[in-house]
Amino acid sequence: MGVGGIGIWQLLIILLIVVMLFGTKKIRNIGSDLGGALKGFKNAVKDDETGKNEPSENAEENNGETVDVTAEKVAEKDEEEQDL
Repeated sequence: MGVGGIGIWQLLIILLIVVMLFGTKKIRNIGSDLGGALKGFKNAVKDDETGKNEPSENAEENNGETVDVTAEKVAEKDEEEQDL
């Protein structure tokens, strides 16, 4: 028995039908497109992994200084309308 209860002969018959429907040229093109997509995905993953160790381009250096991030309350819109 083969994959999922399908024997080797059934797989060969399915392969023959697929080749007859699409032709070898179209199947070859699909295979090369799929291979190119996988290669691009692997390169993107590799670039992403190497980029994790490097600081971001948008990151700013603070040179040991702290940044004040406290919020200040601003007059609400309703209070301004009442004053007018």
